[in-house]
Amino acid sequence: MSAPLLGRAQCGGRVVPSSQRNAVFKRPIFVGTAAELGLKPAAAARSQVPPRSSRAQSVVCSATTDAKPLPWQAAMSEIKKRRDINTIMIIGAGPIVIGQACEFDYSGTQACKSLKKEGYRVILLNSNPERPDAILPTMGGQTGLNLAKTLAERGILAKYNIELIGAKLPSIDRAEDRELFKQSMTRIGLKCAKSATANTLEEALAIAADIGRYPIIIRPAFTLGGTGGGIAYNIDELKDIVTGGLTASMTSQVLVEQSLLGWKEFELEVMRDLNDNVVIVCSIENVDPMGVHTGDSITVAPSQTLTDKELQRLRDASVAIIREMGVECGGSNVQMAVNPEDGEMMIIEMNPRVSRSSALASKATGFPIAKMAAKLAVGYTLDQIANDITQKTPASFEPSIDYVVTKIPRFAFEKFPGSKAELTTMMKSVGEVMAMGRTWQESLQKALRGMETGLDGWALPKGYKRLPKDQLMYKMRVPNPERMVVLFQAMEEGLTNDDLFELTKIDPWWLAQLRELFDISMWLKAKKLSEVTAEEMTWLKQKGFSDSQIARYTGSTMMEVRAARKAYGVVPAFKRVDTCAAEFEANTPYMYSTYDGNCECAPTTERKVLILGGGPNRIGQGIEFDYCCCHASFSLRKQGYETIMMNCNPETVSTDYDTSTRLYFEPITVEDVLNVIEAERPEGVIVQFGGQTPLKIAMDLDRALKANPIPAASGNGNVRIWGTSPESIDIAEDRDRWMELLTKLDIRQPAGGSARSEAEAFDKANKLGYPVMIRPSYVLGGRAMEILYNNDDLKRYVTFAVEVDPERPVLIDKYLDRAVELDVDALCDKDGTVVIAGIMEHIEQAGIHSGDSACSLPTQTIPAKVLDQIRAWTVSIAKSLNVVGLINIQFAVQDDVPYIIEANPRASRTVPFVAKAVGHPIAKYASLLMSGKTLAEVGLLEEPIPPHVAVKEVVLPFNKFPGADTLLGPEMRSTGEVMGIDKEFAAAFAKAQIAAGQRLPKTGKVFISMADKYKPDIIAVARDLGNLGFGLVATTGTALALRAAGVPCEQVFKIQEGRPNPADLMKNGEITLVMMTSTGDEADLRDGKELRRLALSLSIPTVTTVAGARATAAALRAMRAGPLVQIPLQDFFPDYYDDSIELMLK
Repeated sequence: MSAPLLGRAQCGGRVVPSSQRNAVFKRPIFVGTAAELGLKPAAAARSQVPPRSSRAQSVVCSATTDAKPLPWQAAMSEIKKRRDINTIMIIGAGPIVIGQACEFDYSGTQACKSLKKEGYRVILLNSNPERPDAILPTMGGQTGLNLAKTLAERGILAKYNIELIGAKLPSIDRAEDRELFKQSMTRIGLKCAKSATANTLEEALAIAADIGRYPIIIRPAFTLGGTGGGIAYNIDELKDIVTGGLTASMTSQVLVEQSLLGWKEFELEVMRDLNDNVVIVCSIENVDPMGVHTGDSITVAPSQTLTDKELQRLRDASVAIIREMGVECGGSNVQMAVNPEDGEMMIIEMNPRVSRSSALASKATGFPIAKMAAKLAVGYTLDQIANDITQKTPASFEPSIDYVVTKIPRFAFEKFPGSKAELTTMMKSVGEVMAMGRTWQESLQKALRGMETGLDGWALPKGYKRLPKDQLMYKMRVPNPERMVVLFQAMEEGLTNDDLFELTKIDPWWLAQLRELFDISMWLKAKKLSEVTAEEMTWLKQKGFSDSQIARYTGSTMMEVRAARKAYGVVPAFKRVDTCAAEFEANTPYMYSTYDGNCECAPTTERKVLILGGGPNRIGQGIEFDYCCCHASFSLRKQGYETIMMNCNPETVSTDYDTSTRLYFEPITVEDVLNVIEAERPEGVIVQFGGQTPLKIAMDLDRALKANPIPAASGNGNVRIWGTSPESIDIAEDRDRWMELLTKLDIRQPAGGSARSEAEAFDKANKLGYPVMIRPSYVLGGRAMEILYNNDDLKRYVTFAVEVDPERPVLIDKYLDRAVELDVDALCDKDGTVVIAGIMEHIEQAGIHSGDSACSLPTQTIPAKVLDQIRAWTVSIAKSLNVVGLINIQFAVQDDVPYIIEANPRASRTVPFVAKAVGHPIAKYASLLMSGKTLAEVGLLEEPIPPHVAVKEVVLPFNKFPGADTLLGPEMRSTGEVMGIDKEFAAAFAKAQIAAGQRLPKTGKVFISMADKYKPDIIAVARDLGNLGFGLVATTGTALALRAAGVPCEQVFKIQEGRPNPADLMKNGEITLVMMTSTGDEADLRDGKELRRLALSLSIPTVTTVAGARATAAALRAMRAGPLVQIPLQDFFPDYYDDSIELMLK
């Protein structure tokens, strides 16, 4: 807390002088068991709790001064903050994976800021050689919890006298161990579905037989996002899922549970402090019934379909659960199911930590759960913590909201052919969007248009292919990512709400709300824009209809609708998120739009800039862009600008209310961005940091701002887009304009061009000669990018993968076989000065998407003369495109000849990696360059070449998509990445592999199977592995090549040749590492895929490229040479200081 707020602490009716207060604060307090703290045991405490116990009881302090203190200020005199702890380690969540994404980066950031403000020394992970006094394990998702459990059980914490704070080991075990949790629920009189835990397949089969009927739910213990779980409709599926679940669980335990499919599902976010005060932060209701993982369901806060009495039952149960579990302090998430037939309630599970839903609840209510949990862990109580937003109420006041919040998940099944696009209890979504409105209808439509999946609200998207009746019925019955859209078609085809309920089991209330939106859509279709009155326009906007939707239905354009709407005076009102339903004034400018005519945004006339975020996470666009947005905000605030963040992703730090001066939680569309611009009138708009999300609308925004100039509120000219112009961005994206520029600059590129028809595509491909690389224009994450080897491949591609027409051309290039790919990040200022920030060498060969390839900085194998040529080309391109800010350029080097692949005059996903590898905050530099500063002024005039090596490795989600091959290719599939850093490449690569979850073996056999063209390249790798003591196993062709080169190996049959084959050796535990490339033929697509999926299921590390095999062998040698040494990142850059910390702690 800041000094002015603590100047006159109140206690027992007298003013405590500051000196005396400080003396009191120095007294240490021991935090231990309930008995040691003088608290009642859980059972006794429950018996003393009054009926409305879920409300925290405030500490009552009388005051004798004239200035009456605020409640939390009075309570401050009672603070027993931990003074015996100096250093706290926060366990992070590791790389972004499905089920554990950047919401935990947000939680960890909140905790770091909170604890640093309190004066504690904070360590992230424990790369620091100093031992912490305590570990806070509740901020890092399941990874943090599991690691804390392992450290405690192995005696490491006891050996070094390190305390777990926030959650003790017994609480973690009771909540995460399925059998202990069930026993705890029974003790407090709460029901769980009929179930039992199994540690073997035989036990699971016996439990299923006892339950007596399918479907059966399988839930592994200690896993994230339901990994390894699922719904079994028959005994064969039960065997498969249980086998995978036992492998996925760190305790080899699964819960075999009676199905509650069709029941309603709810979540409550609960907080408890050391004085046993408990508050319910938020109730959340799933639109989808039970059977869909809550991370994959559309969820709504607050709950909408419960009566007050039903909600109170859930609240009382949540309070009882958090006490029974022994969660001393912090946040927990409780999941429950309610039978819609009779109201019976079952408890599903409880997470004794900050959860995925905690981030959503924090953003939905303005109540920062992770921040509060960190303070509670060091001794504060809820009534002693100020509400940041009101500054008048303590955290013990439960949030109350007068709006509705909707979260919609985003999926990426299209990137995993062979996997079924169906939703179960195992989470598969890769991101999510959140929207706020005065009604559910409004927030739903806003969320749908924020998804960036071609929807402008709840309607059938452009180009929608209608489903035949049988498929329509199937997609209604079986939960899938498209079900919300398919519901619209079902209504068009005459299905009633009763029909839809029988098919989907979605509660009738939700269906009634959707039916009203459908009826309005049908009414609007019969209207012309000129026929829509002012009252009707207001009504449509209050229902969440976008200008684009209204335009489509009335046969007009979006800008025509916008003009008509504004002429009527129908403009959005921006409301503040205040945690208290407008009962107290909100000090924090955190806004959402609605249409009730009462605007609360109160814009200033200061110099300000609008930063457009990246929208929902997806493969190809994730937390890297949020990192850039946050750094831009920090640096520009330090320069005296008000920064306005606009985004709709609840998982991220950018949508934390104190990251920027002002926050607008809105979809990133032309309509919504223009609304914010008109309200705030910033000097500049930054589109360069949010990935493709803002870039896709940049040209339309630019046209709108030039057609109707908007004066900046500060008086400094008109609102304009900062940095590289949208026109220059379009040159880099438009294939024909790009090729024209390269020809002019005499820069070498692979032969190729664009095709606007199927015939033109065949003509281009045959002229170039196969293999060719083909992709749609304006793609993200390599979407639908493939390497084609013949006309049959091309025919399949244009028939099934993409439609080729003049509006949607495809790009066809000669594929550079066996080339090395490079990424270059560079900065350019307004004067045309260009400085390269980093050059990265990909470890996998060209043809593997850059987002899926490991890479090294600095480069390891590229000759100096080639690097000099690449540097010169980078400068030339950046100057020609008039780049101001960042540019990323990708090159390929084949036989020491460089080619340019593409350029992105914006921030790329490599920016955070480069910044941490070279020790320069390049996103901050870029934002300052866009504000008008030069590279000389920001202090970067030459390329930083680090004396160490940093390696980036990716994390792939293949375990979530059964049926998909694990081969890497030109379409990106990774969800996150890690970094290893060391003085040598091999050690850095080894660290990166371990961080990415690859369990590199120290002994055992390596199975090697190479396509013919790679056989000569693998010989040196195989010899190295043999010298390290590994046994070698190979199929016939590879074995012959190895033996001919004098490398001994064991020979096995291919699967189609007989037994024993590699699958037998894998199942027997003999194979500990797999190195295999694909031949691309029918046998490999069948048998090779089977082997790769088997290795994945058995957690055997698999390398599918020769370059990756070389690097892996080097890493194994480095690990054999001695233990890998942990080196703090700060030790690589001892002079680096990030002034953002000043803003964070302000």
